[in-house]
Amino acid sequence: MRLRLLLTPSCEPVPFTYPYRLAGVLHRWLGQNDWHDSLSLYSFGWLQGGRMGRGGLHFPKGAFWTLSFYEGEPVERLVRGIFRDPTVIAGMAVASVQTLPVPSFGQRAVFRVESPVVARRVRADGGRDYLTWEDEAADEVLTRVLRRKLVAAGLGHLAPQATMRFDRRYRGAKTKLVRIKGIDHRGSLCPVIVEGPPEAVQFAWLVGAGELTGCGFGALGEPLDRMDRRQSRVSRQMQA
Repeated sequence: MRLRLLLTPSCEPVPFTYPYRLAGVLHRWLGQNDWHDSLSLYSFGWLQGGRMGRGGLHFPKGAFWTLSFYEGEPVERLVRGIFRDPTVIAGMAVASVQTLPVPSFGQRAVFRVESPVVARRVRADGGRDYLTWEDEAADEVLTRVLRRKLVAAGLGHLAPQATMRFDRRYRGAKTKLVRIKGIDHRGSLCPVIVEGPPEAVQFAWLVGAGELTGCGFGALGEPLDRMDRRQSRVSRQMQA
């Protein structure tokens, strides 16, 4: 299930390091739970609708915040938590909650990303190297994480056929460094291609791409092909 929260305008600048604070807000709403320390079968994007300014980001007209869950129980707890305390950050609060319909997917979809995608490779010394959209080895990480989550969700029968990779044809791809609790994480802002059974593609749309989705990374947005079709319809209507 996917929710879109409409937030009221901010009263002060939102610091650029805010994504991890959103994770704290999310778990405040969920209450005591085991999801925070387990493999994340959920994802959430960054706040939409702001502009850069002095001291951080400003949301004079409010913001949209999208959260996605594979399971239904967290959604019910989340909504109850919002009603108890709708505050979010920098004076913003939840004004309304929308449930977004889950699209019907085929066996392949190209998704835009709503937050940087993190992929890491473990070195022989136990450390980790960050792989960006330019590294073909990153595709193995994205696929491995997706398959692990499918197994954890009881969908292991779909895992062997499910794959995820960066769309390297996208010309606007770039990386972004994000600091979380004093640690810098390098993520990629590049669409991802998901292939496999339709149920696995839908699952990926909900749980996100790569690692640290529970900290605000790897949230997936609308499929790019659907956006292209919508823009084409608008263009034809304007020309008619």
